[in-house]
Amino acid sequence: MRGTLKVLTTGIIVLAAAAAVAYKYWEYMTNPWTRNGQVRANVIQVAPRVSGPIVKLDIVDNQLVKSGDLLFEIDPRTYKAALDQASAKLDETRDDLRDLEQRVKAAQAALDQSASQIRQAESAVKSAEAESVRRLADFERATELMETGNVSKRQFDEAKASNEVAKADLDRAQSRLIQARAAKLQAEAELARAKAELGAPGEENAQLRGAKAALETAELNLEFTQVRASVDGYVTNLNLRLGSQAVANQPALALVDVNSYWVHGFFRETEVGRMTSGDQAVITLMSYPDAPLAGIVDSIGWGIAQQDGSTGQDLLPTINPTFEWIRLAQRVPVRVHLEEVPENVALRVGTTASVLVRTGTTAGQHEKDVPPAPSALQ
Repeated sequence: MRGTLKVLTTGIIVLAAAAAVAYKYWEYMTNPWTRNGQVRANVIQVAPRVSGPIVKLDIVDNQLVKSGDLLFEIDPRTYKAALDQASAKLDETRDDLRDLEQRVKAAQAALDQSASQIRQAESAVKSAEAESVRRLADFERATELMETGNVSKRQFDEAKASNEVAKADLDRAQSRLIQARAAKLQAEAELARAKAELGAPGEENAQLRGAKAALETAELNLEFTQVRASVDGYVTNLNLRLGSQAVANQPALALVDVNSYWVHGFFRETEVGRMTSGDQAVITLMSYPDAPLAGIVDSIGWGIAQQDGSTGQDLLPTINPTFEWIRLAQRVPVRVHLEEVPENVALRVGTTASVLVRTGTTAGQHEKDVPPAPSALQ
């Protein structure tokens, strides 16, 4: 009896274990999974904005840096000299503009003076015209009296001379008026030329804005000699050395953003139809098989590169031979967001991962302890 009970108990335990194993295996087999996964992250190509030899290198390969940390410095002397030159040019421009402002004021004063001279000349012409009319009337009256003998020859000659003097005075007054008007036109032209050379007043002046822009550019170029990290990340594949020539807009090193890790799982096209964004996922890294990571399906790719039909030799389409009885499913990339990464797990870009997606689940409902994928699935 005791032996029968022992056999029965052992059988129950074996059946329960087999059932648990079968359930877990069924769970992993019914949910889409792939061993073709990769750890990814945003890799920033750090490129200097200016060129020059590197005089300071504060980093080593694979070092963790914080946003704003100095990576390397380019020789700043050339750019300091350019900044000094731009600053001097700005001061010179301000001096030139002050001189031009004085020229405008002088030209305006000359124009005002010419306008006053015109008014004086016009008044003189009116007076000369009135005097000329009066002297002409006296001369005509003296002429009539001379014919009748009622005026002396001396009085006639005086009237004649006075008339000629009045005419000459009128001619001179009209000549001065013409000269004053010509001077006004010249003053107007000089004022227009001075205003054109000065440009807009105050801070809106084009010459001043150009000098300020040149100074700002020089300041930026000097600032760009210090190349700093834009994000928290790891410096990788560092080949720079002191004295190396940095070239503007040419990548000098790579920076892996530590806050941008995700996993790309490449699933068969027959499986992605069951997935939706927000499904729970389990990621098992090949480097940490006993430390599964919880994730969420972020998005599913909408296309992959096409090989058949691409242009080959002689501009003919390239077609790969296929066996009609074997249809290979294409792989579609699925982006998985990592919810939390344990401190003992170091993610590295390009490392291999297995990804299992639990279809029909929603974000925020992960099991407290995420089980690792079986070895057969890793």
